[in-house]
Amino acid sequence: MPQTPPSPSQHTAGRQMRHERTEGDLQHCLLCDRNSGGLCNRIGRDGLEALASSSRRLVLPPGSTMVEEGQAAESFFNITRGTVKLFKSLPDGRRQITGFADPGQFLGLSRAGLYAFGAETVDTVHVCRFQRPQFEALLNDLPHLKRNLLTAITDRLAEAQEQMLLLGRKTAREKVASFLLGRTQTEQPPSDDAQPDPTPVASVPMTRVDIADYLGLTIETVSRTISALRREKLITSTENHCIRILSPDALRQIATGQTAG
Repeated sequence: MPQTPPSPSQHTAGRQMRHERTEGDLQHCLLCDRNSGGLCNRIGRDGLEALASSSRRLVLPPGSTMVEEGQAAESFFNITRGTVKLFKSLPDGRRQITGFADPGQFLGLSRAGLYAFGAETVDTVHVCRFQRPQFEALLNDLPHLKRNLLTAITDRLAEAQEQMLLLGRKTAREKVASFLLGRTQTEQPPSDDAQPDPTPVASVPMTRVDIADYLGLTIETVSRTISALRREKLITSTENHCIRILSPDALRQIATGQTAG
């Protein structure tokens, strides 16, 4: 049956809904604490508006598959909250975790049009998803976005080199210390009047199994090493899957092999 064409009022309503969606997404981008770093750094209001209109915000529960290795790389993801584990699959079904992506990082670059890795959410993850054609158009229109992406790629190469050193040369104690230091950030003050706590806190929402896989260790070795660092009062557990670094300098010496194991 022939379909009735939409009336002028329906066209107007559609344009209004798209405008409201863009404005709402723009406000989300302006309020997002990731617009001052990562891909969104210094691209301005017009750039944020272009990103908002070209992306879709998603909230993914823990254990969600974001990227399937070997599938067509059709989407590009900018993580704004949560942690994603990256892995490579072996022919026998085993997986090797190659890294963890956190807020401000991106996923989706491919060399031959296919994803070269798999990605799965560790906890609840918020992302901005771009379809590849729209994102490539944004790179041409927003010079700052292109520079930010180049910086991010350079950082990922440095992380890959560090991971090779981690797996190839470091002891179990050095690996765990390096991992915790790599997951740290300085806590921010809860209000304008409070002073920030300078003690670094490592965010570790992933399981010990995932940590062991990433470090090339057994879960028993990871647990034993973390317990030893806790007994030595170098670290302590906190709420929300975090570990507080009580002695960053001492842990750094361990990570760089400056102390005996």
